[in-house]
Amino acid sequence: MPWGLKRFQEARCLHFVTFSCYQRAPRLGAPRARDIFEQTLERTRQWYGFYVAGYVVMPEHVHLLITEPERGKLSLALQMLKQNVARQIREPEGGSFWQPRYYDFNVWSEAKRIEKLRYIHRNPVRRGLVSSPEQWVCSSFRHYVSGVEGVVQIESQWTARKRESLGVTPQLGRQDQNPRPVAPKSGATRTGHPRELE
Repeated sequence: MPWGLKRFQEARCLHFVTFSCYQRAPRLGAPRARDIFEQTLERTRQWYGFYVAGYVVMPEHVHLLITEPERGKLSLALQMLKQNVARQIREPEGGSFWQPRYYDFNVWSEAKRIEKLRYIHRNPVRRGLVSSPEQWVCSSFRHYVSGVEGVVQIESQWTARKRESLGVTPQLGRQDQNPRPVAPKSGATRTGHPRELE
């Protein structure tokens, strides 16, 4: 990754984030390692308060489509995610688990959001790991197709419908703000912002 990379954070948009294992080694190649990553991603999502619009865990890298956290900066949330995964998976001989940097692309439009989601979901097929996206378990694709809930909570049309049925409505501010769901007084909790996939 280039060292002169400029990041535009706190921009109130989605971020397409990519980071890789050290020297592109397939440290996430085993199903157990990918499971640990997904569990850690969900705990980090809850702790920092960001929404996951899409993700895929590949053997040697990860793609995320996420919002900025409600608590802390995006860079800090990603640092904690990477450190906690490395701590749980690292081999006895130690060494670096992740490349030190990450790629961050600001997603400003709906067309770009759909483009990045397609890229994420088709990545295992392009790499020849599976013949169709639904065969790759460590991805948000199955959720988008069927609404099935996995380890990681995905913000999608399914999530919006579920929230709507619970009586949770988004609180909309200015156009450039991410909508935030507001729970009715009955005690329902926040589940993400309601953005539908076309």
